[in-house]
Amino acid sequence: MKKRYLVIALVALSLLSLFVGVTRISPIDLLDFTSQNTQIFLISRIPRLIAIILAGAGMSIAGLIMQSLSRNKFVSPTTAGTLDATRLGILISMIVFTNATYMQKLTFAFIFALAGTLLFMQILNRIKFKDAIFIPLVGLMFGNILSSITTFFAYKSNIVQNITVWLQGDFSLILKGRYELLYISVPVLIIAYFYANRFTVAGMGEDFAKNLGLSYKRVMNLGLVLVALISTTVVLTVGMIPFLGLIIPNIVSIFKGDHLEKTLPHTALLGVIFLLVCDILGRVLIFPYEIPISMTVGVIGSAIFLFLLFRGKAYA
Repeated sequence: MKKRYLVIALVALSLLSLFVGVTRISPIDLLDFTSQNTQIFLISRIPRLIAIILAGAGMSIAGLIMQSLSRNKFVSPTTAGTLDATRLGILISMIVFTNATYMQKLTFAFIFALAGTLLFMQILNRIKFKDAIFIPLVGLMFGNILSSITTFFAYKSNIVQNITVWLQGDFSLILKGRYELLYISVPVLIIAYFYANRFTVAGMGEDFAKNLGLSYKRVMNLGLVLVALISTTVVLTVGMIPFLGLIIPNIVSIFKGDHLEKTLPHTALLGVIFLLVCDILGRVLIFPYEIPISMTVGVIGSAIFLFLLFRGKAYA
C-alpha cells in the first residue's frame, strides 16, 4: 500500500465525484463563469467534495486514535458509543434551546461525545475478559443504550423526526455555507499527527508510558478530546457515518503496522478514498435518485467488519 498510489486514486475519484450528478456538467461548461452549471459546480459539487475529504480523513483518524489508546483493533466511534453520545447531546441542545444555534449544538454534542467516550474507556478498564471480539460488542450495547435514551426523550419532546435527521448521514444537502464547520477537523488532524508518537507510546500501557516519562493521562485525555471534536463536527454537518473509523485503520495496519506516525497519512487517504467510492456508488446505483452515504457505508462497512471479526477470531 504505497502512498503515491493512494494519492493517484484520490485525485481520480475526486475528479469523478465533481462530474457525477443529476445535472450534467462538463469541463467546457466551467469556462463560462456566469452559467448555471458553473454555479452548481461552485455551490454544490466542490463543497460536497471538500466535505467528503474532511469527513473521511477525520473519522478514519478518530478510529485510529481510539484503537491505539484502547489497545483494541475493534474500538472506534461506532463501537464505543461516541456517535450515539453525540446525537444525544444534539437532542439535549434542541430541548434546552428551542431554536438551538450551531454553536449550541456543537457545545452540547462535544460535551456528550467526550463524556460518552470517557465512560466507555472506564467500562473498558473494568472489564476483566478483554477479548478482542468481546469489547466491540460491549461498545455496541453501550451505544444502543444511548440511542434508546435519545429516542425516548425525542418521543417525549415530540421531535423524533428532527433527531432522525442526525442519524442518517447524507452528503446531498451539503452546499456552500453548510459544511464549513468541518474545517475544525483540519487543526485537529494536524495535532493528531504531531502527537502520533505519544499516542503510540500511550497505547503500550500506562506503566510503559510512565517509564518513558510520558504523561499518560494527559495524552489519553488529549486523544479523546480530538476524537470527540472530529465526531461532533462530522455528525453535525453530515450525519452519522458508521464503521468508517473501524475498518480503515484495520486495513492499513495489516499492511503498514501499528506505528501511528507511519500509518496516519495512509489511514487518512484510504478513508477518503473509501468514502468517495461509497458516495459515487450511492449516486449512480439508482440514478437520478441517491442512496444516503450512511446506508452505502453501513452495508459495505458491516461486511468488512464481519470479515475482520472472523479474521481476528481465526488468529486469536
